[in-house]
Amino acid sequence: MELKAEFTTEPFRGEGEPPPHAVRAREAASAAGLTMDFGPLGTTARGEAAAVLDALPAIARAALAAGATRLTLQLSTEEARGPAEPAVQPLDRLIREVEAELGGRLADLDRQDKQRAVRLLEERGAFTLRKAVVTIAEALGVTRFTVYNYLNREA
Repeated sequence: MELKAEFTTEPFRGEGEPPPHAVRAREAASAAGLTMDFGPLGTTARGEAAAVLDALPAIARAALAAGATRLTLQLSTEEARGPAEPAVQPLDRLIREVEAELGGRLADLDRQDKQRAVRLLEERGAFTLRKAVVTIAEALGVTRFTVYNYLNREA
């Protein structure tokens, strides 16, 4: 079974070279033979479950020894990527379609058009998708509570 380990080390640096603790953690993962994606906000290491689990203590020790004050880790099986992750893409697509239909970004609409946008998104099944209320509230520039109020309004 494949396993994915996503980890970040802190403190973060915004510009320039990555901090030594991030580099050392990456090197430890690489030395374990894991497939790596090293980015400015974190590192993803993939490999056989046993290899990933065996490498985690070395990754943590390397990061902490090089000055990390925190290491945040998320583990998942590669199979977990299946149906859960694509839900974000259809929701973004639905939001863009409604924005095009209403003639502007959801956050820039007046209250009446925001209510209309919520109704349109509901009609198109947007609220059946994972984290829809939070994502739509952010796109509208309102609270989740406001989105629920819009949903409960009579058309």
